[in-house]
Amino acid sequence: MAITRINQFEARAGEGEKLHAFLRSVITTIEACKGCLSVRLLRSAEQAERLAIIEEWESIEAHQAAASAIRKEQMAEAVALFAAPPSGMYYRD
Repeated sequence: MAITRINQFEARAGEGEKLHAFLRSVITTIEACKGCLSVRLLRSAEQAERLAIIEEWESIEAHQAAASAIRKEQMAEAVALFAAPPSGMYYRD
């Protein structure tokens, strides 16, 4: 049974475009991971600093195994843009 992961991000004030660019740059890496069915990046219509990624995976385990696909150096760049730690949850139909 497929699983949906919804990840929410909040950029520091004025950093929404940079965070969006970073997230867009890693989507190809995520899509290439075993078990990834789809990835979609969204921006809030009301708050430019809020973004979300909706991912479809074959399983929770496939998503968790893919967590190391993004290099630590890349993640360090993103952490500097966060106003708060990202949050995410798994959902089923």
